[in-house]
Amino acid sequence: MAKHISRKVCQYTAIFEPDRKSGGFTVTIPALPGCISEGDTFEEAFRNVEEAASLYLEVMLKKNTKVFKEEGVVIAPVTVRI
Repeated sequence: MAKHISRKVCQYTAIFEPDRKSGGFTVTIPALPGCISEGDTFEEAFRNVEEAASLYLEVMLKKNTKVFKEEGVVIAPVTVRI
């Protein structure tokens, strides 16, 4: 009989900030403090932050540290008059 491995799927909000000096993007996941990545294109940054988050959570699980869940996040534009 084949061994069945189950995995939990988590979803987080990633913040992509363009690097105006060198191009590309820097990415952070606020719910995972210290989880940061970058890429020369949006697509590369996206792939890189997925890998970074996966490794981040893998280390947390190995250390039996509580895995952060993202709940109640609201993202909205803010208009400021100057």
